[in-house]
Amino acid sequence: MSARGRIARAAGVMSVATFISRILGYVRDMIVAGFFGATGTADAFYVAFRVPNLLRELFAEGATSSAFVPVLTEYQTKQGREEANRLAGSMFLFIILFVGSLCILGIIFAPALVSLIAPGFLKDPEKMAHTVLLTRIMFPFLLFISLASLTMGALNTRGVFFIPALAPAVLNITTIICILALTHRLSNPIISVAIGVVAGGFVQLLFQIPSFFKQGYRFKGSNKLQVTSNSKDGNELRVPSNKLKTKDKDSSLVTDKVTRHSSRPFWHPGLKRIGLLIVPITAGLAIAQINIFISTILASNLAEGSITYLYYAMRLIHFPIGIFGVAMGVAVLPALSEHSARGERDKLKEDFSFALRLLFFITVPAMVGLIALRIPIVATLYQRGRFGYAATIGTADALMFYSLGIWAMVGVRVIAATFYSMQDTRTPVKIAAVTMVLNILLSFLLMGPMKHAGLAFANAIASSCNFMLLFYFLRKKLGGIGAGKIFTSFAKTFSAAGIMGLSGWLVARGGAWTTDGHSLQKAGHLGGAIALCAGIYLLLSYLIKSEEMGYILDKVRSRKLRQVKTSEQ
Repeated sequence: MSARGRIARAAGVMSVATFISRILGYVRDMIVAGFFGATGTADAFYVAFRVPNLLRELFAEGATSSAFVPVLTEYQTKQGREEANRLAGSMFLFIILFVGSLCILGIIFAPALVSLIAPGFLKDPEKMAHTVLLTRIMFPFLLFISLASLTMGALNTRGVFFIPALAPAVLNITTIICILALTHRLSNPIISVAIGVVAGGFVQLLFQIPSFFKQGYRFKGSNKLQVTSNSKDGNELRVPSNKLKTKDKDSSLVTDKVTRHSSRPFWHPGLKRIGLLIVPITAGLAIAQINIFISTILASNLAEGSITYLYYAMRLIHFPIGIFGVAMGVAVLPALSEHSARGERDKLKEDFSFALRLLFFITVPAMVGLIALRIPIVATLYQRGRFGYAATIGTADALMFYSLGIWAMVGVRVIAATFYSMQDTRTPVKIAAVTMVLNILLSFLLMGPMKHAGLAFANAIASSCNFMLLFYFLRKKLGGIGAGKIFTSFAKTFSAAGIMGLSGWLVARGGAWTTDGHSLQKAGHLGGAIALCAGIYLLLSYLIKSEEMGYILDKVRSRKLRQVKTSEQ
């Protein structure tokens, strides 16, 4: 299978698994919204969850995996699976020690962390106390999710994508079970959600362990001294210490140049390289998370419910970002890393261009759909119990402005993966620093006239600038990345999506969304509008001869042809 085929297949598999997880995540959010609404209690939970969630981005799904996969792929490509297995084992032990220590410190200093993130809560001692308690309960989630992310990265380098992508689904299922089972049994019901998050992180890790072991990985590093030698014919030999025999200087087996790997089980030479890559990646992700923290700090001084509106809106835009953007970024990283390790720069550029164009083709209509159908979507998913129509409008306003930056947020995933595949982690950090300053300035300027929606708009503008700067510097670094082809594809995609969005808005508008209840009727109306939008977009893409549409149709025809041949045999 070609590199394009592997990337598309891996992205497709991950998208399906992520779709299942996201649907379960929305079920979880619907349950939480029904029990707690957009209240001070909900605000306390979402602020508390921001702390371990920030560190998860830094040490799990973000920095660790982005630095780990390119180095692991290089070891696997150049030195074999056994050496890659040893690196993975050493990394696993390192994460336990390092992230475990962070969890302990986080539990101890939870009051200071909450005061830093949500200073507005200091005015309400009860809300502050609840937030600190929830933060302490949820900190172990960081360790479990970091190990789960490391396991996912190791499996991805072996071409295993479905199981790791499906793992978050078991997290959501576990959380839902804990909420339903414990909410009415606890004096402080919101604790049930925090317990569910921690239990879910642990189960997410366990779910991947069988596949991890099946691929030959273990939870330990190399505890045997390894000798790497060169024979006279130039071939590299690896001899375990217990089988090493001393040879004289004229030996036909061993030359005078010998490299010894440390016998310490926690150490592997690759750890140092991963560490050097992690530092700038972590800095870049920290800058990105500062944007979220700035929004939280500012929103804590706005009307009650503002933090919850922003949280639910962010959850909704993460649907296309997670299903398509993250999936494509994860799927393309091993392929690009392999091209980089082999010095295949032309193939790297071709696969990057293909991944970005295919990603825009899938994601842009989702972005336009969220904008056009924002009120029906929020009303259908969340408007029940203590979450009324006013909360729907507040969330929909944030959703519209957050959505304006979706195209850039998913695009950044692929561009950043391309930089990381070349083990260049500094350029994305520098650009992220510039856009962070822009986001802070825009947040202060826009929150006055636009309230919480202004914070969402500032994030979208900063994300767009981040993408454009990254694109410019990647083009400069690689000496051309087919920008004209990418822009032409984007223009066709956006034109078809714009007509689609207008059609969906005309079909779905009306007063049915203002009332509570009638969930099945609302779901049917919304589902019909989405189906119509999808049909219009695909038809228009076919008529304007979209290359990405042609690629998908060719794959469908090829698969049907293979099925026919198989049935005839």
